[in-house]
Amino acid sequence: MFETLTDKLSNTLRNLRGAGRLTDENMAEALKEVRTALLSADVHFKVARDFIDRVKSECAGQDVVKSVSPGQQVVKIINDELVNLLGEGANTLADKRPLRIMLVGLHGSGKTTSTAKLGRFLAKKAYKPLLVGCDIYRPAAIDQLEMLAAQESLGFYGDRSSKDVSRIGRDALKHAKNEEADAILFDTAGRLQVDDDLIEEIKQLRRQVEPDEVLLVADSALGQEAVNVARHFHDAVQLTGIVMTKLDGDARGGAALSMKAITGVPIKFAGTGEKPGDFETFHPDRMASRILGMGDVVSLVEKAQESIDQAEAEKMAEKMRKADFNLEDFLAQLRQIKKLGSMESIMGMLPGMSGVQVGDKEKKKFSRTEAIILSMTPRERRNPNLLNGSRRMRIANGSGTRVSDVNQLLKQFTQMRKMMKSMKGKKGKKMMRSLQSKMGGGETPKIPGLN
Repeated sequence: MFETLTDKLSNTLRNLRGAGRLTDENMAEALKEVRTALLSADVHFKVARDFIDRVKSECAGQDVVKSVSPGQQVVKIINDELVNLLGEGANTLADKRPLRIMLVGLHGSGKTTSTAKLGRFLAKKAYKPLLVGCDIYRPAAIDQLEMLAAQESLGFYGDRSSKDVSRIGRDALKHAKNEEADAILFDTAGRLQVDDDLIEEIKQLRRQVEPDEVLLVADSALGQEAVNVARHFHDAVQLTGIVMTKLDGDARGGAALSMKAITGVPIKFAGTGEKPGDFETFHPDRMASRILGMGDVVSLVEKAQESIDQAEAEKMAEKMRKADFNLEDFLAQLRQIKKLGSMESIMGMLPGMSGVQVGDKEKKKFSRTEAIILSMTPRERRNPNLLNGSRRMRIANGSGTRVSDVNQLLKQFTQMRKMMKSMKGKKGKKMMRSLQSKMGGGETPKIPGLN
């Protein structure tokens, strides 16, 4: 989402390199470009102005630390101010059981989906969630929530015969007590815009259920309008947090940078995709790093730990150590990688890779490779040496590809196996010693089969 802002900030800061001191002269043009970048990203003009004033105050006249360029110092200052703008520290939910949460927002912001995602998130924290359908206006809204709850094995309560939202909330609390649910999530109705009827309805529901958290689900694509929406809801029902949705899209990101500063309400969660698991705690420091193109390796590691089967990974590592790696194993690895999310999201978490565009051609390679391998028999996947010309023709026809695509995949796979074999024995140890010397000494990592 922040690619354009990241590119503009990176280009601006690059122009500061080579200066021996940060002065008013060499900072004026850079800060002007930073301000333009923020405004073009839909950051609220007051937020952009205050941000530039704080950065200018921090930067002006600072001596450059030895071995650190002015650009690096400015990156540090801007990073700190971005963290301050987004809200320092991860903002967690109230530590209570039972925990009552209301989700509010405009129509189309993703409330129902976010309710299910948050329920799944809490279930992993050892809660027993109950999703409550309080949207009595949108056709099939209650059905959608019930279906999502069933998919994630979460509790559900809905009353399709009632048009009294307060009564539905009251009855849901009784149902939650009977079911021993300790996290009750109320999915409320939305409108295309904030109106008096909507505000009055959620006010009544708030008084009835007395929630511990009132979360605004905000579409990041709304831009500056999202700030006005947040202000209206906050004035009406005293928000305790914000859930930013569609952070994987092409929105310019201004809403995320403005909402905390304007409303004082912290962003607590971020929706990063359409899948149930594409939902994460919002970390301001990590988001600031992504905006400045420095990646977010911590989030990538956490995502990998959550998505990848540890036992399967260890089994695969043993196969690779012995160079006993076949196409079935290769297919399993591809599917593990796909669990991490889109290639764009993975790239955005790698330092210096946020600007790298993953084109349609690269995206199709994963699907094509998977189709080719699935068109093989289990025996062929376990023993690729069986793949003669006629078999390769059959596989190409079965996968909708060309024989040259099959040949290319097998060539790459053969090269990978050769590389694994080269890592065994003395040659592998020699390669590790060479790597060690390039890294500046230290103890050689203990890798099975090499040490």
